[in-house]
Amino acid sequence: MLRLFVALALPALVKTQLGALAGGIPGAKWVPPENYHLTLRFIGEIEPWRAEEVDAALAAIRAPRFDLALAGIGTFEKAGRIQSLYVPAERSEALARLQGKVETALQRVGLEPERRRFAPHVTLARTDKAETGKLISFVQAHALFRPAPVPVEHFTLFSSRLGKEAAHYVPEVEYELA
Repeated sequence: MLRLFVALALPALVKTQLGALAGGIPGAKWVPPENYHLTLRFIGEIEPWRAEEVDAALAAIRAPRFDLALAGIGTFEKAGRIQSLYVPAERSEALARLQGKVETALQRVGLEPERRRFAPHVTLARTDKAETGKLISFVQAHALFRPAPVPVEHFTLFSSRLGKEAAHYVPEVEYELA
């Protein structure tokens, strides 16, 4: 079985800028900079033959290149507790259209529809063991974070291998945008 997801890879400079935000919150589990990405669609575990179908479906997608703008800090909460810190991506028609095309392509090869609404972001840390006050202070201190826009020229099918400390992501196939 292969554990796969479709995402936008980020350039080294942006990963460095995001990585510079990490730290200062006891109990937070920070994502390693090499793992920063913006997920377009999590696929999960599938058989190798199905992965070939996924690859063919993704390769057929035609979409224009665009700029991705990241700005600020956000939180995902569950039952009143902050579960993670992330940097949101500003919504754009080009990003939404690409994500929609990825979703449609994956449904056409038999994958179940994604139930969650697309919320484009780059996860910085898992924070379910961190103190709420420190998390709120972090969000306020970095609210104006805004790296330069990222030119998006391709999207990537990644495999994910779970490890003791962090998952290891491997770019399997890159799909060029026009």
